[in-house]
Amino acid sequence: MTAHLAAEAHAVTAAASGAIHSYAWLLIAFPLLGAAVLLLGGRRTNVWGHWLAVAMPLASFVWAVLALIQLLGYAPEERSRSVEVYQWISVGSFEANVNLLLDPLSISFVLLITGVGSLIHIYSVGYMAHDPGRRRFFAYLNLFIAAMLVLVLADNFALLFLGWEGVGLASYLLIGFWQYKSSAAVAAKKAFLINRVGDVGLLIAIMLMFTTFGTVAFGPVFNAVGGAGQGVLTAIGLLLLLGACGKSAQLPLQAWLLDAMEGPTPVSALIHAATMVTAGVYLIVRAGPVFEAAPTAQLVVTIVGAATLLAGAIIGCAKDDIKKALAGSTMSQIGYMTLAAGLGPIGYAAAIAHLVTHGFFKAGLFLGAGSVMHGMNDEVDMRKFGALRTAMPITFATFGLGYLAIIGFPFLSGWWTKEGIIEAAFASGGTAGQILGWAALVGAGLTAFYMSRVMFMTFFGEKRWDDGVHPHESPASMTVPMLVLAVGSVGLGAVLVFGYQFALFLEPVVGAPEHHEFSLTHMVTSWTSLTALGFMIVGVAVAWLYYGRATVPRTAPKGNLVTVAARNELYGNAINEGLFMRPGQVLTANTTTFDTKVVDGLVNGVARLVRESSTGLRRMQTGFARTYALTMLFGATLVVATLVVRI
Repeated sequence: MTAHLAAEAHAVTAAASGAIHSYAWLLIAFPLLGAAVLLLGGRRTNVWGHWLAVAMPLASFVWAVLALIQLLGYAPEERSRSVEVYQWISVGSFEANVNLLLDPLSISFVLLITGVGSLIHIYSVGYMAHDPGRRRFFAYLNLFIAAMLVLVLADNFALLFLGWEGVGLASYLLIGFWQYKSSAAVAAKKAFLINRVGDVGLLIAIMLMFTTFGTVAFGPVFNAVGGAGQGVLTAIGLLLLLGACGKSAQLPLQAWLLDAMEGPTPVSALIHAATMVTAGVYLIVRAGPVFEAAPTAQLVVTIVGAATLLAGAIIGCAKDDIKKALAGSTMSQIGYMTLAAGLGPIGYAAAIAHLVTHGFFKAGLFLGAGSVMHGMNDEVDMRKFGALRTAMPITFATFGLGYLAIIGFPFLSGWWTKEGIIEAAFASGGTAGQILGWAALVGAGLTAFYMSRVMFMTFFGEKRWDDGVHPHESPASMTVPMLVLAVGSVGLGAVLVFGYQFALFLEPVVGAPEHHEFSLTHMVTSWTSLTALGFMIVGVAVAWLYYGRATVPRTAPKGNLVTVAARNELYGNAINEGLFMRPGQVLTANTTTFDTKVVDGLVNGVARLVRESSTGLRRMQTGFARTYALTMLFGATLVVATLVVRI
């Protein structure tokens, strides 16, 4: 990671970084302004508010393109610009400022977030056209974009955590947008709580960084990792991984992702394609020097990624809900990225390249699913679809291109980037490298199967529609973004990977790529590429056998044990409840015994003593003068008698 440290060392202030970079805060200000206007403007913004919401991320995207152009004008070793905005926290020796870091890694994420995010905003204009809460929905979308931009532009872990929590809040609001549905409200709460588990890990990691290094700024922390002990670095790495698992739905904090489908479909596209679920991968790559100095934590990252890519694929193979099948796919694809990020310098560029291409084809797939739902009266059960390719030709074409890209069809985007991850896994060497590589290959076969299953059940075969359903193509506001994303699904991978241009662009941050020369012959003839192609063909063939050629029943068959487990998401919810929730309830009940029996008993005992004594004293207050006179006579007699006896 020497190149990474060198890039951080060359960071300069906004005064020397040119006009575009000096105003990098506008990238965040645009969507934040949109959210503020829509949330505070009230009903007066109902008519035009959604167009304002669309314009804000578009403005950020244009500004990001200009920032990229200016960044490319510098020498590679100078492409790291720190823009000072204002002093945020200064308490004792702790200092965290609002400084924005513009470098190849952050600008790549900014372009993805604002570019794909803008297309999702445009799509939402048609999708949410008749929703009474449309203004609020677009305000939440803008807030989400602003929070994600804070996360990826921060130059220190404290500011990153602010964006991290902002994304968590916005996702809670969006997943539970239709809160009148109990399932949506529960899903939002579940996502929020599970993410808090990961967030606690990230927060503790930041605290450990400060106590160990005396700072939470990226550059000083990464420069000082060499002087820290292995135990501390391993702890920091594992805690960072815990935070990444929460945001990116990796094992064991994956259970919230499929339930998040209760939100409107544009939310699924935004969260699962280009923004929230990629935050964990960004964190691992950005904190690469920490993981490289802690091999144990780095190995755990690869194990988590490999396990999740297989688990997500297996879940996707059995889901009949089209959105949940795609959500399982997201788990799996983020698993690929996490695996690559855990490989260190040989995998960083492959992880980010796949993240970028995935942002396009997965967003296109989710928007295509929303288009299908739009034409099928909001039906999500693929067993009630079939033969939609003629009724919805544009949706079929764009969804089909995204499907081919994700299964790794030769020369489409996913083929270029996923093959890079598989090859990097084998290149890592040793038994671990072999295991990780074969896990990635098996995942490629499973991906081809579950995505072909989705394709065949939705667009091919016989009509299985309910009575009264009349499928129709979506309006232009929905199909145009799908067409743009389809173009990215086809050609973006080649643009990024050919000539290792993207890897060379990222080199100042993540280190030099393994190879500096691109060989198309190698991509076509390498044994890993040919094996992956073979797995893909087998996956498509098996899916065709069961869901293309055969008749798909409208009611799902019982299935075997594996199928049942996959339908139940490999019992992730049951495992979490059994290992964490139930023991937590028991622990809480036992720890409250002392409070209820001892503390409350003591407090209640004192109160009872005061009450009883007060009751006794109250009985002495009769209100009768003769009683008081008799008491005084008795007391006086007692005093006189005592004096007489003493004398």
